[in-house]
Amino acid sequence: MGRACSSYPLFGVLLLAAFVYFNWSGGGFDPSRLRIPIPWMQPRMGFVSRNGTRFVVLPAEGEGGGAAEWLYVNGWNSYWLMGAAASVDSQERALVREMLRRGRAMGMDVCRTWAFNDGGEGSALQISPGRFNEQVFQALDYVIYEARRNGVRLILCLVNNLDAFGGKAQYVRWAEAAGVNLTSLSDPFFSHPVIKRYSKGYIKWEEKGRSMLFILIGVHVDSALLRVMGPFDFICYMLINAILTRRNSYSGIKYLDEPTIFAWELMNEPRCSSNTSAPLLQAWIAEMAAYVKSLDQKHLVTVGLEGFYGPRTKRLGANPGEWAASLGSDFVQNSAIEAIDFASVHAYPDSWIPNTVLEEKVKYLGNWVDTHVNDSQYILKKPVLFAEIGSYLHVDKQGIHDRDVFLKTVYDKIYESGKKGEAGAGALIWQLMVEGMQERYGDKFSLVAREHPSTYKLIKQQSCRLRHLLTREETNKTVGWSCSEVTP
Repeated sequence: MGRACSSYPLFGVLLLAAFVYFNWSGGGFDPSRLRIPIPWMQPRMGFVSRNGTRFVVLPAEGEGGGAAEWLYVNGWNSYWLMGAAASVDSQERALVREMLRRGRAMGMDVCRTWAFNDGGEGSALQISPGRFNEQVFQALDYVIYEARRNGVRLILCLVNNLDAFGGKAQYVRWAEAAGVNLTSLSDPFFSHPVIKRYSKGYIKWEEKGRSMLFILIGVHVDSALLRVMGPFDFICYMLINAILTRRNSYSGIKYLDEPTIFAWELMNEPRCSSNTSAPLLQAWIAEMAAYVKSLDQKHLVTVGLEGFYGPRTKRLGANPGEWAASLGSDFVQNSAIEAIDFASVHAYPDSWIPNTVLEEKVKYLGNWVDTHVNDSQYILKKPVLFAEIGSYLHVDKQGIHDRDVFLKTVYDKIYESGKKGEAGAGALIWQLMVEGMQERYGDKFSLVAREHPSTYKLIKQQSCRLRHLLTREETNKTVGWSCSEVTP
């Protein structure tokens, strides 16, 4: 007994030495860089799963045989969290923590954000296929760490369809630079095996001490192997491997073991160059979703769709225009893939049907939500999350914000679906900011919630009534916010 007790001081010294090493070895002390990479010291949180058409939160590790709890999502988008966390400016890093704190104070429980920035030096996460910027990866570590401390779950998007932050166009450039001939392909990102390998490999890297060993399978691939593997396969595999097996430098927890991650999103708004590429997109989704599941059985996977219906469906009337059926995606077909756990939909009435009056946009939006909830309930038999709800900051002559009208339309539909126990599982506003971030990260849909009291109140009320569906109480102090407080 005495010998065991005598080891406690030594253990304390070693723990202190590790703490100092991780927090001061890079120079001066910055509170936002404080890290305690000991998994059991992190706040308890259970993984999110699904039961039929509804989300459930499983009991946290160590809580025994407790019952799973239903979850309805009121959340938001802040795509910029990793970029801000990577800043050398400690004040900008602090705004990441502040955004997560404010979101939770409004009762929101899920934030969707980018886990990608491909190509180039500086703020890029993936500099070249399989080569990562450790400083930016640690910024993503920080976002996940702070989210858990604030009781917020994250949907992490892995690739962008758009050119911003690299996108799938960057993967094509990488393959071309490696000498891969892509001229005969209409949509090489979704079809060429080497590029898919790049994406899958992003998902895995191994750690030895404080140095990183990158898994660069195929960065220098001979022509014979390229003929077997193909080029696009390779980039996608590289991406997924590095992310999922990453060990968080702040918490000591691997991403695939981190319950604050709500889901992996394969791509932001995947589209093809034409409908002729639709089978390529369908095959890509099936392959990538299955690959993620082969590495990580704990987390949900979704596609990241806008929700458009393809030309072979009977739902073309729900699309915002004929153009929406020509983009190669199909909500039902893409979401029905076995490894996809829940459907995702976006909604931008101002952008999609710009030359119509507010009443027509609201009518369209209501039908858009109803159609996807019904298809998710009766065809897919999976939850559906309206992952982006965006609107311009327009105010009419009566002082009513169009954004509030759109948001309330979606919120009401989600609430009614929740009361019936149906597939409408939640919605996320696009996008929330904090003061000082608009110039760098803002867009025409961004807002600081506290500067828009009507929107703030609407968000908070939705959080409260969704919570009320679960608890039948108006206040739940254990989650850090009160339904009795509805002012900024």
